[in-house]
Amino acid sequence: MKITLKDGSVKEYAQPMSIYDIAADISEGLARVACAGEVDGKVEDLRTVIDKDCSLNIVTANDEAGLRVIRHTASHVLAEAVKRLFPSAKVTIGPAIDEGFYYDFDAEPFSREDLDNIEAEMKKIIKEGHKIERFTLSREEAVRFMEEKGEPYKVELINDLPEDAEISFYDQGGFVDLCAGPHLMSAKSIKAYKLTSSSMAYWRGDSNKAKLQRIYGTAFNKKEELEAYLEHLEDIKRRDHNKLGREMELFTTVDVIGQGLPLLLPKGARMIQKMQRWIEDLEDKEWGYVRTKTPLMAKSDLYKISGHWDHYTDGMFVLGDESKDKEVLALRPMTCPFQYYCYKNSQHSYRDLPIRYGETSTLFRNEDSGEMHGLTRVRQFTISEGHLIVRPDQMVQEFKDCLAHAKYCLTVLGVEEDVTYHLSKWDPENREKYIGEPEVWNETERHIREILTELNIPFVEDIGEAAFYGPKVDINAKNVYGKEDTMITIQWDALLAEQFDMYYIDRNGEKVRPYIIHRTSMGCYERTLAWLIEKYAGKFPTWLCPEQVRILPISEKYEEYAQKLKKELVKNDIDVTVDDRSEKIGFKIREARLDKVPYMLVVGQKEEEDGTVSVRSRFAGDEGVKPLDEFIAQICEEIRTKAIRREEAQGENK
Repeated sequence: MKITLKDGSVKEYAQPMSIYDIAADISEGLARVACAGEVDGKVEDLRTVIDKDCSLNIVTANDEAGLRVIRHTASHVLAEAVKRLFPSAKVTIGPAIDEGFYYDFDAEPFSREDLDNIEAEMKKIIKEGHKIERFTLSREEAVRFMEEKGEPYKVELINDLPEDAEISFYDQGGFVDLCAGPHLMSAKSIKAYKLTSSSMAYWRGDSNKAKLQRIYGTAFNKKEELEAYLEHLEDIKRRDHNKLGREMELFTTVDVIGQGLPLLLPKGARMIQKMQRWIEDLEDKEWGYVRTKTPLMAKSDLYKISGHWDHYTDGMFVLGDESKDKEVLALRPMTCPFQYYCYKNSQHSYRDLPIRYGETSTLFRNEDSGEMHGLTRVRQFTISEGHLIVRPDQMVQEFKDCLAHAKYCLTVLGVEEDVTYHLSKWDPENREKYIGEPEVWNETERHIREILTELNIPFVEDIGEAAFYGPKVDINAKNVYGKEDTMITIQWDALLAEQFDMYYIDRNGEKVRPYIIHRTSMGCYERTLAWLIEKYAGKFPTWLCPEQVRILPISEKYEEYAQKLKKELVKNDIDVTVDDRSEKIGFKIREARLDKVPYMLVVGQKEEEDGTVSVRSRFAGDEGVKPLDEFIAQICEEIRTKAIRREEAQGENK
């Protein structure tokens, strides 16, 4: 057989050979560092025997695929360590993930001390250096094997495998785990690892199933790489909006109020107010929207017309029981059906379209308790929602404009480069999830694909992510932990006008169904605030800051002048406070820096006599003494243009 290597050279063998043996034949050094092999592009275990012509690339820790093998093996070492220290724990699954690995256990919660002890036990296992052996069993043998070990989750996994699946196990010196691989030849090759955290998880991600304890860890080929990653984790912790937002007193949560129901404190409320006023002004004054204000709840009848009752009830807060109550209400999870009735309130001609309805909507969604986190996943939130009622011939241009408006908002916020675009499509294999005929779905998806291509917007296509009534563009961003959330949605709807009997009168006096675009300018305000906290590490652009200026009198003798300055700044719509505490000026400056205030105005005798201010900024430090009018003009221009200074864009913590 002929083996074509990565460099194009060819090795010929008269008999089948394992990938490891081929690596050893190439070089003993290569065999020592080999983690796996890519056979015709597919990653395979080193123990895999090749018996026909193929291309082969020996994968090492310098390759992403090799690093995943190291991490996968580390997850098995973690499982063995847990079983040694906590024999009653039941093992479930333990995959490698993008930045490390995890393993889920049916066990009591793990403390940080537990993780340290488990980590020490892992060190012992790695030092023992047992050879890792792979073997297979029949389904009946595999089930019996895991039943004897008292591992019910593994039994369930085996029973759920396809009938023709090869059921493989890996034995690392006595600890045996069900696994498809690939794995290292020995755990001795794991050089640098760390257990980072633990949390609760559900078996198979289903909140109706058993609660498990998940341990996260990571592994690298070199200690230096691990140390750099751990420093990265520390930066993540510093930026985590759920921690930093509370420290900055932007929001809080209270048990007696409920999970997923955050309280926006004055500073956080001020920031959202600024964003909301900005978006409403753009929509109303520049983008041609008309504003509505609709109820927060409606009868179930409304949601039955729209289809939400059949397709989305599990995500709604329903008030009442149809089996016994005359009238059942539900808190609204979206605004679209309400705005449709605003449209239906009067008859429209083709000349009236497009009509663009905008509303700052408070919505309610019954999120699973395990999904909720800080401000990114909540049960009540406010959104910059809008629905455009358009003629079919207007649809493409209006959709393009919605994309342009979204990109503009992202650019102003300084996050445009942080997002990915997704064409969220229906799943034709799951027809009951959607309304409408395949022809409509294929046509609308084609239109969106062509629009994105024409606008040179890179995108990926996601099957099964469309709403039940239409495909959409989801603009997504990752939080500091790498979890992706949808920030902005623009949706093509060619179906719901029929459901609600919406029409316009065309040139010939005939009734015609309009198309509808569901869109947001900036999405959910709470989620956007969380994103900005993490992006800027709390050092927001000046226009967004709840406190833009802090005046620091050097002693109580200059408090009157400080208050006079404050009045002038307030007249110019600048958010300003005075620190009139009896503290030294150095202490006040340090406090203002810690509070991430953009500008500090230090004032004393000379400033009072000259009508000036001594300016210190978050960006340049000491900016010198300036006349008050000059400083006001400078900061007002910065606020008006929503400028992002370099340090803000990097989110530096100086």
